[in-house]
Amino acid sequence: MTATRTATRPAAPVVIGVDSSTQSTKAALVDAATGALLAVGRAPHTVTGSDGARESAPEAWWSALREAIAAALAEARVPASAVTGIAVAGQQHGLVVLDDAGRPLRPALLWNDTRSAPQAAGLTAALGGPGPWLARTGSVPVASMTAAKWQWLRAHEPAVADAAAAVRLPHDFLTERLSGVAVTDPGDASGTCWYSTEKSAYDPELLDLLGLDPAVLPAVAPSGATRVGTLTAAAARALGLPGTVAVAAGTGDNMAAAVGLGLGGAGLLDHPVVSLGTSGTVFAATRTRPAAPGLAGFAAADGTYLPLGCTLNCTLAVDRFADLLGLDREDAAPGDGVVVLPYLDGERTPDLPHATGLLTGLRHTTTPRAILGAAYEGAAFTVLRALDELLTACGLDPADPRVRERPLRLIGGGARGRAWTHTVRRLSGRPLVVPAATELVALGAAALAAAAATGEDPVALATAWGTGHGETLPPVARDEETWERISDVLDAAAPTSLLS
Repeated sequence: MTATRTATRPAAPVVIGVDSSTQSTKAALVDAATGALLAVGRAPHTVTGSDGARESAPEAWWSALREAIAAALAEARVPASAVTGIAVAGQQHGLVVLDDAGRPLRPALLWNDTRSAPQAAGLTAALGGPGPWLARTGSVPVASMTAAKWQWLRAHEPAVADAAAAVRLPHDFLTERLSGVAVTDPGDASGTCWYSTEKSAYDPELLDLLGLDPAVLPAVAPSGATRVGTLTAAAARALGLPGTVAVAAGTGDNMAAAVGLGLGGAGLLDHPVVSLGTSGTVFAATRTRPAAPGLAGFAAADGTYLPLGCTLNCTLAVDRFADLLGLDREDAAPGDGVVVLPYLDGERTPDLPHATGLLTGLRHTTTPRAILGAAYEGAAFTVLRALDELLTACGLDPADPRVRERPLRLIGGGARGRAWTHTVRRLSGRPLVVPAATELVALGAAALAAAAATGEDPVALATAWGTGHGETLPPVARDEETWERISDVLDAAAPTSLLS
């Protein structure tokens, strides 16, 4: 458990934004008036599993949340009485099943658990193919989606599924612990494949298809900033906070990052973002309801939409190549004819859940630094390939020079790395904006918390805070040769046993 102090104690009320991610919990203590980041408390998570399984204990998330908040309060030396609001942004898609006392029946199935790939394919076929799913939910089932995980549980652990008195997403579980209210928001709910973005409600026909009783699901709040209550007495004692602290509905991590960047109805629309973390994502806030087969057609936290392309293999996969090669992660050179498809955990975009990593193009002159650089290129290519489809989903023409001049906002842990930034610039040929703020998910959650406490618009708050501002890097000429080389290898390998 660590905490980093980044500013001085404020006179104004403060809010807490929680980022409960795959690897850790971060709790950001934020000045509600200015958006100044006062401290960030951290506590790690444990992920277990092999052969496609990825699981975590939900109770450990709650313990980590408590530790992270305590660390942030201690480091900033802010009195607990100053806290007015709290919101949780969580890793998307995870399946949490609870008994009638609210206790987890088993570890949560995480977003990057690929065992449910057969169930995803079965669901797609059961509704007549991708089209009906896109029309209803904006997304086609893949192994990441919660609906596929629920079907896997029904098939492999039917006694657990039958015993489930409540079905939650990770952020829902934590929000319920804070407020005592079973609630989710449209943004995170839209990643389940049982929520209709067309009707802004759970889809009864899909719930029937899944054998899922709507009574076990949380209510859907109007937005991630909706005030759903205050801390329960038990939560207030556990966190050392007043019982008057407002609890927001919260949202998924990608939706919170969008809020933190000032993307949404009261801010920037149709501006693309590339996030480089455990997963790689490309997304934008838009008023156009998305329905593209290569994207997840999510709702946003503020009532707009958030079409998103997501890959499973990003920074962790490249770091693994660095470890295997005995190199520092920054000690990379251009691939020089080598192609690496770093699909070490299967892949979601493209939909290759059983894929393994592929390395080709080696010669006697190939250096370890070039192999590492090719791993960066392969991971960045996979994320960026979804960009044109994203822009089209927003109603834009990707070939329009005015659209091509629109900068990419580069966020996530990889945005702080020289090799990542250089690779994205080279393969995209676009200007980049690298926000100065490093905890955009937690800051977005903090804006939701402040909005719950004050009734203001969270995107307008984040825009006023300026949390999305940062350095602008001019474009460089796009490396068309490397792009085409990787594309050719992927197209040739994907239909064959090389990636299955």
